[in-house]
Amino acid sequence: MPRRATALLTALICSLTMLGALAPVAASAASSATTSARADFIPLRLGDSGWRVRLLQSRLHQLDLHSEVVTSRFDRETQAGVATIQHRRGWVADGVLDERTWLKVVSLTVEPTSDALHNIYQPGRPLLQRGDTGMWVRQVQARLTQLQWYAGPVTGRFTRTTGDAVSGFQEKRRIPVTGVVDRRTLTRLKDMSRKPTKAELLNIVPTGAPLDPRCVTGRVLCVDKTSRSLRWVVDGIVARTVEVRFGSDELPTREGSFAVFRKSRDHVSSLYDTPMPFAMFLSGGQAVHYSPDFAANGYNGASHGCVNVRDRSAVAWLFDHVRIGDRVIVYRS
Repeated sequence: MPRRATALLTALICSLTMLGALAPVAASAASSATTSARADFIPLRLGDSGWRVRLLQSRLHQLDLHSEVVTSRFDRETQAGVATIQHRRGWVADGVLDERTWLKVVSLTVEPTSDALHNIYQPGRPLLQRGDTGMWVRQVQARLTQLQWYAGPVTGRFTRTTGDAVSGFQEKRRIPVTGVVDRRTLTRLKDMSRKPTKAELLNIVPTGAPLDPRCVTGRVLCVDKTSRSLRWVVDGIVARTVEVRFGSDELPTREGSFAVFRKSRDHVSSLYDTPMPFAMFLSGGQAVHYSPDFAANGYNGASHGCVNVRDRSAVAWLFDHVRIGDRVIVYRS
């Protein structure tokens, strides 16, 4: 083989050998660069703050996993939204935004607008406005009353006064101030208030001493030690009121929140061997029941811790209406 050809062949072999030796180095460098890029991602977790959190919250809102209001604070709501994304995919649902979760959120959403990131909203389609009537208007008026934005009677008529209350609520929450109820306003109002009771919707004010706040929703035996009264309240409406007496200082009637767990129409106390007709048990051996002694002697006596009722026909009526599981609130007004 000519000397020149031999030299060229030798140079080619050397070049190939060097390339082979450099290939793992190049691959290692590329892998290192990739690893470095992933390491650059800083996870977000509860308590963090900043613009990245704001971007995350806005994208979570697009997935119905966060409210429309973005705050830049990684709060419990944000954590729950991230955890939901993770749980749906069978990942560890710890609520920490790692790179995989972030990439999934980005793939499911679009780039947030400047308005969305700065809580600038456009008015939505009106759902309720001036001139409308009906139960939905009552609901809005009652909820605005709970939040002390509306002071008039709940009428079911969307008047100027109702519109003014809506405007005030909107302005406070940086919602476009229109005085009409759109989806955004209704959602925010429902989130900040509870379901109105029948009493609130119908302007029925309880008589007598103030009801404990725990008594205004659901089915409740509301027992007030101060006024010595028991009121049967359903959705905020007092359906029946009876006089009651309680235990002595040595055997006091327990105060707190309970539930009727047993009923016994012709009960006789095994401990005191005394009749307890129409007994509705609320805590251990303590019950609401009719007391012949209370009927005969009034408040010149005391129970052994039970709630005594002196009106037999009234407690019989209560016994037939109260169900197992109904709440009992014993308090002082």
